Amino acid sequence: MEQLWIKGERRLQGDAFINGAKNAAVAVIPAAILANDICIIENLPYIDDVISLSEAMNELGVKTEFLDRHTLRIDSRNINNFQAVYESVKKIRASYYLLGALLGRYKQAEVAFPGGCNFGVRPIDQHIKGFEALGAEVIVEHGMIRAKADRLIGTSIYLDVVSVGATINLMLAAVLAEGTTILENAAKEPHVVDTANFLNSMGANIKGAGTDVIRIIGVEKLHGSTYMIIPDQIEAGTLMIAGAITQGDVKVCNIIPKHMESVTAKLQEMGAEVIEGDDFIRVRSTGRLNSIHLKTLPYPGFPTDMQPQMSALLSVAKGTSIITESVWENRFQYMSELKRLGAQVKVEGRVAVVEGVERLSAAEVSALDLRAGAAMVVAALAAQGESKITNVQYIDRGYEELEVKLRSLGADIRRVQVSSEKKVPRQRILEPVLEKKII
Repeated sequence: MEQLWIKGERRLQGDAFINGAKNAAVAVIPAAILANDICIIENLPYIDDVISLSEAMNELGVKTEFLDRHTLRIDSRNINNFQAVYESVKKIRASYYLLGALLGRYKQAEVAFPGGCNFGVRPIDQHIKGFEALGAEVIVEHGMIRAKADRLIGTSIYLDVVSVGATINLMLAAVLAEGTTILENAAKEPHVVDTANFLNSMGANIKGAGTDVIRIIGVEKLHGSTYMIIPDQIEAGTLMIAGAITQGDVKVCNIIPKHMESVTAKLQEMGAEVIEGDDFIRVRSTGRLNSIHLKTLPYPGFPTDMQPQMSALLSVAKGTSIITESVWENRFQYMSELKRLGAQVKVEGRVAVVEGVERLSAAEVSALDLRAGAAMVVAALAAQGESKITNVQYIDRGYEELEVKLRSLGADIRRVQVSSEKKVPRQRILEPVLEKKII
C-alpha cells in the first residue's frame, strides 16, 4: 500500500505545467467508438481513470495503444462486444459514456453501473430519460443498464437538472441519430465543449456547446480524427490553491485562463495576488488570506470539484467562511479528515462553516475520494509537522504524479510503500455509487 508523506510549512514557488483534462479525456476516449476508424487522442493525462477506461474498451474489441505517455491510438473498427461488465468499469465513474457511444453507433449497449468516488447517491435518470426520448428501450436490472433501439430519432430533450454526464452521453447517442436533437438546460462545462469539438472533428454536426441549448443534426457516419485534449482546470486550480495556502509564488502554465475565472475571482477576493497571461496564471501570497463565502454551481460558477481544496485554504484564512455545496450531496464527508489536521469546521446539511485557524497540525488522514484526497494534500502542505495520507489510489485517479509537480515547487513530499499488514486507521474502501445532483 502506498502513502503520501508530507512535511508542511514549505513555501511553494516556481512554474507548474498542467496536463490534459481528466474530465474531458474520459468522455473523448469513449466518443472514439462512434467512428468506424482510427482516432489519436493527444495531451491525455496519464492517470488511472484513463488507463482503466482504455482497458475497458479493449474488452469490447477496441484496440488501444499508448503511442507515448500522453497519446492514445484508438482503433474501433472491430468491436465485437457491446457489454461492459462490472469488473471492467468498477473503478471509473465515466464508464457510463460507453452507453451513449455504443447505443449511438450500434443501437445497443449493456454497461454495469459504474464506480468512482463516493460522495452521495448519484442516479443516472437524466441519461435514461434522454435515451428513451431518442427511441431506445432502457432496462435496469441485476446491476446492469441495457439500452436497445431499432432506430434513434432526434427530438427535443429538456434536462431536469444541469448534468454534465447526461449532456455528454446524449450528445454521443444523438450524433448518428436521424434528424435533429435539441438538448435544453444543457451543461456548459469546458469538457462538454471539448467533447463536442472532438465529435465535430470526426464529422458530427453539433452547435451550441458551451451554452444551455445544444443542437445536434444527425449524420450518417463519423470518421477518424487526431485531437488534443484541453488543459485540466481542476489540476490547475489545485496547484493555484497549493501556492496560496503555503504563502508562495506559483505560476501555473499551459492552461486556459478563462476556464479558471471563478477560482481566480475567489482567490482575489481572499486577498491573493493573481497575475493572468495568455496561457498561465501566477498566484502570490505573503500572509494569511481573508475569509469568504462560497457556493458551488454548474459552470461558469465555482466548480464542486474545487470545493474541498478551497475548504482546506479557508481553514487557515482569517475569520469565518461559509461554504454551500449545491451540486453533490454528502460531499462534505471529508471534513472529518480535515478536522484531524486541526481545522475548525461545522457541517449542517449542505452548508459548512469554517472558522480559520492560524496553523494546521500534521496528522494521518485518508483520501476519501479524488478531490477530497487533493484537499488533504493541500492542507498537509500548510500543516506543522509530517502528515501521512492513505488511500492515495483515489488521488491517482485524477492527478498525474501530483507529488512530483509539488516537489518541483519546493514541497517536501514523497510517496512511500508501506507494509500491507499494517492496519491504517480510518481507511475506507468505497463502493460504486450513482450520480445525484441536489435540486
